[in-house]
Amino acid sequence: MGAGHAHRLYRHGHSPVHTLPPHTKLAATLAFVVVVVATPREAMWAFGAYAVLLACVAYRARVPAGFLLRRLLIEVPFVAFAVLMPFVAEGARTHWLGLSLSVDGLWGAWNVLAKGTLGVAASVLLAATTDLRELLLGLQRLKLPPLLVQIASFMIRYGDVVTDEMRRMRIARESRGFEARGVRHWGVLAKSAGALFIRSYERGERVHLAMMSRGYSGTMPVIDEITASRAQWSYALTLPATALLVCLLGWAL
Repeated sequence: MGAGHAHRLYRHGHSPVHTLPPHTKLAATLAFVVVVVATPREAMWAFGAYAVLLACVAYRARVPAGFLLRRLLIEVPFVAFAVLMPFVAEGARTHWLGLSLSVDGLWGAWNVLAKGTLGVAASVLLAATTDLRELLLGLQRLKLPPLLVQIASFMIRYGDVVTDEMRRMRIARESRGFEARGVRHWGVLAKSAGALFIRSYERGERVHLAMMSRGYSGTMPVIDEITASRAQWSYALTLPATALLVCLLGWAL
């Protein structure tokens, strides 16, 4: 997978959560999200319990609340969609502060907000405690199709390369006095985008030829063989196991 590649969501640390093998954290996060989605929307207390569980994980991982809340802003478009649901959904209506709201829409908005927020929070905690290289190794360990892992690896590796190329092209345009102010300048931006695509395509061809010349045959060599002990699996699966108990109580009560 090459050298480590830090990302903006990652927060370096040495907590018990950071040191867990990546595939155990991936499996635990996926299981937790599945349990949250399977919880009946009427069991509001259950979602509060899930939030407490994630808060405990954040505490153990030493992830500050501010760091987590700022990353949760990514779900703002979904929040906007959920806010509109009580107004546009059909069915029985209820009145609140002079507004006519759909009962089904209110439940749907709550369902989207609660489950979406918990899912995003769990993903943010996973990203905050696992760097990209470890995530790829974890996916590889979980037997994800090798081709998908390779595509993700190259996408991550060369995303910054393409972004840096865009930055250099922008600086070159500005050094020549160009400033996009209206539709008249779209042609220049379109040409820049086309040139960036051609350069990226040519770079991809050169990288592929370099890999073939070094014996690439469709699979990447496994550099690090990551294993997890039974204790580490037990520790990682504490979150989804506890969440499953809450979910079952939510269906029973």
